[in-house]
Amino acid sequence: MSSRQRTRSLTFSRGRLRGNWHRLNGPARIAGVDLARGLAVIGMFAAHLLLTADSFVWTDPSTWTAVVDGRSSILFATLAGVSIGLVTGGRTPFPDARMTWARWRLVLRALLLLALGILLILTGVPVFVILPAYAILFLLALPFTRLRAGTVLWTAAGLAVIMPFVQPVFEALPIWDAPFRDELDAVIGWHYPFTVWIAFVLAGLGVARAGVTRLSVQVRMLAVGAVLAVIGYGLAVLPAPTGGSYGDEVWTAEPHSSGVLEVIGSGGFAIAVLAACLLLCRLGALRMLMLPLRATGAMPLTAYTAQLLVWAIVMLITFGDTTDYFGFVALEPFWPMTIGTLIGCSAWALLIGRGPLEWVLERATRSVGQDAAASQAAR
Repeated sequence: MSSRQRTRSLTFSRGRLRGNWHRLNGPARIAGVDLARGLAVIGMFAAHLLLTADSFVWTDPSTWTAVVDGRSSILFATLAGVSIGLVTGGRTPFPDARMTWARWRLVLRALLLLALGILLILTGVPVFVILPAYAILFLLALPFTRLRAGTVLWTAAGLAVIMPFVQPVFEALPIWDAPFRDELDAVIGWHYPFTVWIAFVLAGLGVARAGVTRLSVQVRMLAVGAVLAVIGYGLAVLPAPTGGSYGDEVWTAEPHSSGVLEVIGSGGFAIAVLAACLLLCRLGALRMLMLPLRATGAMPLTAYTAQLLVWAIVMLITFGDTTDYFGFVALEPFWPMTIGTLIGCSAWALLIGRGPLEWVLERATRSVGQDAAASQAAR
């Protein structure tokens, strides 16, 4: 290679690094949202790869690992709502033609997430893959994308209170006794039931409509989220107002119970964590310190998928089978996979740019959205 070629290559590399740095740290990127996504991803790693405590007790540090159970995936769902809000206009919903374009992109994104989720389920890795539920929640959120912040937030609040009381009815449907119940459960992500979890997505959408970058909104989010968490978890120590199995199913804050106290407490927890991340990232030094987590949060789909693929590959090589959960956990994979993810995502974000799966989704949905917008404009 000649000196001129080396100079051009060095200039190109510096330019790409500068561009990627600006993409990750510039004003167009909401650092606090990336940080919260990064925490959600690592929290889900912990929920998958650690044997966590049975219940979380504030005064007992030995139980603090239980904080990731349920709450990480709820934070993930809330952030999905924030993302939907941001890509459909932020504080002000897009006008008709542009909203149609954004909605078509979300529809295709949901279908691609569903397909990817099914492929990950087929690996046999013994986790409840969240992507099918994610896809359904994207579709359910579409009718709410034209609404203002107050309407969306009050709808989320209403669903959060009402749907946990209806959920036991859905759980008792005869379809769950059918021979194909396990396959249906996996394909629709019923471990994260969309009938209840839509409340978390709409809470995130409402926050985006309120102006997630505004300091006043962030402070209110922190206060409201903390109050909801205290109410939900605080009431959980009281006996159910009505006895019997129905009352026990509804009046609980246990992870993945879909009980009303879990929805209130863990939903509030997710909002408070997001607010704390947004406020912390207002401090330049802390924002830079959190770069590896933010880089991971900038490519959550890639990080989540890579974890499950590495899991499947290691299990096949080590045991010849992907389904032995405790066998894999016994290898103590959490820290190697977490550190590897943080380093890998940071290097990719700075040296290459967008996460590979995020890039594929963006490229796959771009033309469809443009075609839909052009069609709408021509009418």
